Amino acid sequence: MIFVRNCLRLMIVAGLLISLGAHGQDAPRARDLGIPFSGSPGPLNSITDVAGVAVGQSTLISGDGPLVVGSGPIRTGVTAVLPRGKTYDPVFAGWYALNGNGEMTGTTWVEESGFLEGPVVITNTHSVGIARDATIEWQFENKLFDPLPDEPDVFWSLPVVAETYDGDLNDINGFHITKEHVIEALEKAMPGQVMEGNVGGGTGMICHGFKGGIGTASRRLGIYDREYTVGVLVQANYGTRKSLTIAGVPVGTEISDLMPEFRPTDRSTGSIIVVVATDAPLLPHQLKRIARRVPIGISKVGGYASNGSGDIFIAFSTANPGAATREHPVEASMLPNDVMSPIFLATAQATEEAIVNALVAAETMVGINGNTVHELPHDRLIDLLKKYNRVP
Repeated sequence: MIFVRNCLRLMIVAGLLISLGAHGQDAPRARDLGIPFSGSPGPLNSITDVAGVAVGQSTLISGDGPLVVGSGPIRTGVTAVLPRGKTYDPVFAGWYALNGNGEMTGTTWVEESGFLEGPVVITNTHSVGIARDATIEWQFENKLFDPLPDEPDVFWSLPVVAETYDGDLNDINGFHITKEHVIEALEKAMPGQVMEGNVGGGTGMICHGFKGGIGTASRRLGIYDREYTVGVLVQANYGTRKSLTIAGVPVGTEISDLMPEFRPTDRSTGSIIVVVATDAPLLPHQLKRIARRVPIGISKVGGYASNGSGDIFIAFSTANPGAATREHPVEASMLPNDVMSPIFLATAQATEEAIVNALVAAETMVGINGNTVHELPHDRLIDLLKKYNRVP
């Protein structure tokens, strides 16, 4: 593990550009450290435990030293979540913004139609446009759309692209994300293990004053003698150090050093994007209810939706395949509202763990102008869990 982290840092110092896929990570996860969580995770404890969901990532790390806009240093990337892999079959979806100092494109149509018609792409704040345009091109080139019956040559798309700000570590105004990077993330999308921490859209992100980024988790639950899965993926770039709480332990007040080495060192600005997937049969209004429960999980870690934070969430269900057909009436299945409480709880639990997984997996990063953000020290975290009797 130390060897892998040191090699990555050597590549950064050498100014090499690395581009990583979505899979094959060796970094520890929160449960590897003994951090206790409630609920039963799926086999991978990942959003990809929901059958059919695929994740792909493109990571850009290059250069060091003073910021030269347009040249670097570069610490950024793209993460893509595909609800049904590389097939066109829109899923029922709902979205919610707890605090709207951020962007998630395409949500007006999600709200109106009740469908998510393609991937959810996450990147940095100033690359939303190129990510949106590249996603449209990728959908068109791969024929991932359903032409109108009376207008077979007409294609239009309103992709869902979300962002958080990585300009403290990355040359964000250098616009280094290209359409090729977005397409790379989309093409690399596959089921299985998802890399976490300093990868994809999370490469240059900061969470509670420690290095943040991509994290994921899942929960299994039973309803009417059927087992369902809720999976969550976060891009965590929010929160103050003093509010950080893990497993009920006031980690932020206990570890008050290792603050980001630039000004201001602790602030309430920042954002978090959360994608929730489930195979439970739910309709759009129910999925909006799911998205509204995401903040419960964020608050468990110490997030409180500050004025400068973009806390935006989208939830979708992979049940009811073919529901978006134009060819005939559709009969859709749904769970009664009376049995949704376990799904609410699973969403909050998986969100909490996904954020902590992002913190545990992330590594110390040096970015523009030598700005440094430290990783959460695992040994000290374990000592605190013991001190507060959270682990033996």
